[in-house]
Amino acid sequence: QVQLVESGGGLVQAGESLRLSCAASGSTFSINAVGWYRQAPGKQRELVATLNRGDSTNYASSVKGRFTISRDNAKNTVYLQMNSLKPEDTAVYYCKVVVPFGIDYWGKGTLVTVSS
Repeated sequence: QVQLVESGGGLVQAGESLRLSCAASGSTFSINAVGWYRQAPGKQRELVATLNRGDSTNYASSVKGRFTISRDNAKNTVYLQMNSLKPEDTAVYYCKVVVPFGIDYWGKGTLVTVSS
């Protein structure tokens, strides 16, 4: 069992930066991978970035070069550094972890709004 709490969202202007945090608790030793997803109103949830247990990363093409996923094991926290934000980045951002047997856990999300 893993519990996730996202934070750090807010309202910013285009070109500015935000750092999202995802604090994990519970059986964090069992996590195989973590990721950030986002969902805009009326749209499907989409993958933003992933980080596996070996610290390899993958990014959506739309955010590559602007966003960075990282983790701090001592704090049981995953981060998403978002630079050069664009209006199309506006969405609710969700943290996800993957544990053995294909089980996913999700946070409740944090809203990011980017104005032009």
